[in-house]
This record gives sequence, structure tokens and C-alpha cells, in this order.
Amino acid sequence: MKKYGRTYHLPISPGVTSDDKVMLGLDGLMADDLVVTEKMDGENTTIHHGGSHARSPDSRYHPSRDWLKAFAAGISSQLADGERIVGENLYARHSVGYDNLPSYFLGFGWIIDDKIQSWDATLVRFEELGVTPVPTLYRGPFRPGLFESLAVSLNRTRQEGFVVRVAAAFPEAEMPIHMGKYVRAGHVQDETHWMKAELIANRLAK
Repeated sequence: MKKYGRTYHLPISPGVTSDDKVMLGLDGLMADDLVVTEKMDGENTTIHHGGSHARSPDSRYHPSRDWLKAFAAGISSQLADGERIVGENLYARHSVGYDNLPSYFLGFGWIIDDKIQSWDATLVRFEELGVTPVPTLYRGPFRPGLFESLAVSLNRTRQEGFVVRVAAAFPEAEMPIHMGKYVRAGHVQDETHWMKAELIANRLAK
């Protein structure tokens, strides 16, 4: 089981908590081709040749993972050793509720060994596997004020934030340089962890 790397917060992200890490600068994001996707409020999950696992070390049974395990079973046999599909398990409602999801699993990463593949190659692989990608909010070059303008455009009652990455491939170890996230302030407000609360399922699009 290989745990997906940590995504650091952008310096302007207001949702930083005591155990989060913040990017030291934006040099690694000053590229001609960036991809900004919506940060979905779910459980980070990896699908691999042997099955699937959540990013959290707490892997005890939870009913919200039943759908994901069945979905992963249809993909795992098509993956090579060292190949991982990473995304959000959105079956259970956390802090943001969704009522129009295209799928309970939305992918955002394709990793081969220790290299995060390019965004364009990732989308091709997703299509082959039947994986729906997370929504794209922006594709284009870095420019001053870009992240601030994206933050202002968020619907803070319906969107957790966004994730920015360079469109090109890069080593997973360089995630703190070439990938960052913006999370809304006060995102986690419930005192009870979602795994211990009553399960409320998000809704799929009709």
C-alpha cells in the first residue's frame, strides 16, 4: 500500500490548520501550462492493481467505502503493478453536500511508479478506465493574481476550494513544489468526524 503524497496549501489559503503544511513559494507553479481543478470534499482514495485503499491510516470498515470497493474491482485488473489512480470517494457527505455528482468517484491523479503523469495523459487514461475526472476550473499560464481571482470566484457554500498543478508530468516527491491547494476558511465545522456521524449519502445526477 503506497500512501498518496501530501498537497501543501498555497500561501493565500485561509483553511490551514495546525497539522497542515504551506508551500514556501510559487516558483514551481510559474509555468506556461497550469491546471486548476475543484477540490472535492471526500475521502482521498487510491485504486491499484491489488484493490483500493484510503489515504487515511484508519482503514477499518465504513459503509461509505462499499461502493468504492465495488467500483475499484472493475478497474484494478486493468492496472499494471506500480500504476495508481487517485481521486475522491464522494459517497458520504462530509462538510459539503453534493446533489448532482456524475459519479461517486472523481479522479485527479494517475501515477506510474513514483511519477505523476501529465494532465492530458491522465484524462486519456481515465477515459480508458471509465473514471470521471474532477471539474476543471482553469487551464492556462500562470499570471500574477490568478489564484486570488479563482478564490474570489468560488461558491463557498458549495465548493471546498481548488487544487493547482503544472500540466506536465513530475515526480511525486515534487508535489510540494508543483502542486498546491486553496481551502476555504472554516471548512471543517462539525465537531463529530464524518466517519463517526450518521452516514448521509451524496446524490448522483439524475
